[in-house]
Amino acid sequence: MLQKIRFAPGINKQITATAAEEQWIDCDNVRFRYGSPEKIGGWSQLGTNHLTGAGRGLHHFVNSLGRKYAIIGTNRILYAYSGGVFYDIHPIKSTTTLTSAFSTTNGSAVVTITFSSSHNINPGDIILLDNFSTITDSDFTSSDFDDKKFMVTTTPTTSTLTITMPSNETGSGATTSGGIRVQHYYPVGSAVQERGFGWGLGSWGGEAAGAITTTLNGAINDSTTTIVLTDASLFPSTGTNFIKIGTEEMSYTGVSTNTLTGVTRGVRNTTAASHSDGATITNTTDFVAWGEAASGDLVLEPGMWSLDNLGDKAICLIHNNACFSWDSSLSNATTTRAAIITNAPTASRHMLVSTPDRHLVFFGTETTIGDIDTQDDMFIRFSAIEDINTYTPTATNDAGTQRLADGSRIMGAIRGRDAIYVYTDTALFLMRFVGQPFTFAFTQAGTNCGLAGQNAVVEVDGAAYWFSENGFFKYSGNLESLPCLVEDHVFDDINLDSGNQMISAGLNNLFGEISWFYPTTNSAVVNRVVTYNYFDSSPQRPVWTIGTLSRTMWKDSAVFGKPHALEYDADTDTSFDVVGNTEGRTTYYEHETGTDQVKDATTTAVTASITSGDFDITQRVARGATTGTADIRGDGEFIMKIRRFIPDFLSQTGDARVTLNLRNFSNDAAASSTLGPFTITSSTSKVDTRARARAIALKVENTGSGQNWKLGTFRLDTQPDGRR
Repeated sequence: MLQKIRFAPGINKQITATAAEEQWIDCDNVRFRYGSPEKIGGWSQLGTNHLTGAGRGLHHFVNSLGRKYAIIGTNRILYAYSGGVFYDIHPIKSTTTLTSAFSTTNGSAVVTITFSSSHNINPGDIILLDNFSTITDSDFTSSDFDDKKFMVTTTPTTSTLTITMPSNETGSGATTSGGIRVQHYYPVGSAVQERGFGWGLGSWGGEAAGAITTTLNGAINDSTTTIVLTDASLFPSTGTNFIKIGTEEMSYTGVSTNTLTGVTRGVRNTTAASHSDGATITNTTDFVAWGEAASGDLVLEPGMWSLDNLGDKAICLIHNNACFSWDSSLSNATTTRAAIITNAPTASRHMLVSTPDRHLVFFGTETTIGDIDTQDDMFIRFSAIEDINTYTPTATNDAGTQRLADGSRIMGAIRGRDAIYVYTDTALFLMRFVGQPFTFAFTQAGTNCGLAGQNAVVEVDGAAYWFSENGFFKYSGNLESLPCLVEDHVFDDINLDSGNQMISAGLNNLFGEISWFYPTTNSAVVNRVVTYNYFDSSPQRPVWTIGTLSRTMWKDSAVFGKPHALEYDADTDTSFDVVGNTEGRTTYYEHETGTDQVKDATTTAVTASITSGDFDITQRVARGATTGTADIRGDGEFIMKIRRFIPDFLSQTGDARVTLNLRNFSNDAAASSTLGPFTITSSTSKVDTRARARAIALKVENTGSGQNWKLGTFRLDTQPDGRR
C-alpha cells in the first residue's frame, strides 16, 4: 500500500535515529525553504588570485562615487577589492634603505639581508623590496626583487633576516653586496589561534627578538626632552612610540632626522633619570610583559581585523594594535596605502563606527592614548562626532569614555537598529546615543550570555543573534536562548579552548539564514558550519542545519547582490603577491551562483545530502483485529517490506541518488538495500526496491556537477512481512 512519508523541517541530533521518526537527523550543504530540504547554491571565485594568509576581516561599502569595495584583511595583508582586482593597501610600519645588503650561497635559495642596526622584524612578517642595485657574484637581478613582497623566513640576528627565493643561486655567491629599500608591513598576527600552558609564557623582561637599538648622541639629565640618537632611521616616526634607556622609558610622537620629538619622560611607571652619552636606546613600542616570566595559561589570539567605513574612508583596526584609514574617493586610491589615524588609540580589541551619529568607537582600548600598557580590555573610548582624530573630552566636543563592569574583556560589538550591542565574555550591554552631555548611555541587557568570538554575532531586522560558550542567543528587546536541536553536535565537538576567536557568523538574507563557522575539537582551522533559519523557525520547531562548509568570514548581499565569503586553505601556500609564503592562502567567493564550485577556472561538484531518522511499521487495527495493512507510524514490531517508492522532487537538475538504509535493531549498522543506491532522473516515475528491514531511513544526495534538487513528498509501497 502506498503511503506518504513526511518529515519535519530541520535537523535533530539531540535524539537517536530510532527516536527521530518523521525527522531529519543529518545533512551537508542543504537548506530548508518553506519546510522542504534543498541543495544550497554553488559558489564562484572572485578575481583570479589567492590572497596571502588567513582571511580574518571582510567589509563591504559603496563610496560617494558609486564604487563598490570589499576590504579584506588577512593575518598578513590588507586588501581592497574592486572590479575584479585585489589592491594591496596595507600600511607600512618602517622604511629602510640599505647598502651592502645581500649575501647568497651557490645552490641555495636563501638570501640574507643585513641591516646597519636592529630591524625589529620577525619571522613571518611581510617586507616589500624595491630600488635594487646590482649584487656582485650573484645571478639574481632587479626583476627578482624590485616591487616584490617577501615573507621573512628567519631572523638569525637582530640586524639580519633571511628570505627564500623561488629558485637557487646559480652565481658563485654574494657577500654583503648590493643595495635595496626595505618596507616593513605592520604585523597583524598568526594565522590560527594558539594556547600555551605552564611557566615562562611572558616576555622575560620584555626583550623581543629583532628589537631596534641605537645609542644616545649626547648626555641628558632627568628633564631633557630633546633626545638625539646616533641613528633614528629604523625608529617608528608616526603615532605614539616608546624607547628605553637604562630602566627609564620615554614616549615620543615624531622623528626629525635623528632627534625624537614630542618626548615624555618616565612613562610606563618608570622614573626619569640622567643618561650618559653612548647609552643604549631600545625601541620598546611593541614590547609587553616587563619583569618576570609568567606562569599559567596563555591564549594567543589569531591576527584579526575590525573593519568599517566612515563615508568614503575605510577604517581598519589590527586586533590589539593600531587603527588606520584608507580614502576610497582619491583618484589614486588603489595605489595609496592605509595610514595610521592621528591621535587614535594604539591598542584596541575592537572598533566600529556608530550610526547615525558617526562616532569612531574603540572597545577594549587604552585609558591613556598612546600608552599600550594602559590597554584595558573592558574600557571604551569614542571620538568626537564625525572627527576620527579627536578623543580627549572637552567642554566643546562630545568625545568620551566608559568602562564596563560585567566580564573580563570585551569580545566584540555590532550595530543594531537603535543601539550598539556590546559583548563581553559574560554579558551583553546596549550602547545608545543620547546626545550631550553624556553622548552615549550604557545599559546591561543580559548576563551569562557572553560572545564566544569577535565575529560570532550578526544583526538582522532589529534582532541580534550570537554564538556564546553557553549556547545560542537572540536579543530583540528581550534576551532569549535559542532552542537548538543540534546543540550537542556542535558543543560536544568544538575547539573553544584555542579556537573561539575563529568562530564567525554570516547572514544570508536571501534565504533567511544565519550561519556560524567554527573549528572542531582537534582542528586548528574552521571546518564546520551550523545554520539557523530565522524565516521558517518557530519557538516550538526551530529549523537548524549542519555541514562541512568552511568559511572564515561572510558578508551578506547588501552591497554586491550576492553573499561573499572567504575560505582559508592552510595546506596551500601559493599566493599571487608574496614570495616565500608559508601561512596558507585565502580564496574570495561569491555564493548562490549556479550549482557547483568554480575555482581557478575549474568546476567541481558541490555534493549535498540529507538523511532521515528511522521509520518502521505496525499493522493497523480495526475493531480489535489487525487488518494486514501497514502503518508507517509504527513501533517496529513487524519487519517492513518495501516493494517500490515513487520519488517526488519539486525541482531537479541532473541526477539525484536515493538510498534506503536498512537495519533491524537500533545498534545495528545501517546498510543500503541490495538494489540500491538508486539513481533518480527527472523522468523516473517509480523505483522497484525489494527492500526488507525492521527500520528504514531515507537518504537523498547528489554527487556530480551540474546537479540540483528540492525534495517533495516521497511515497512508499509497504506491507508487514513477519516479525523476523
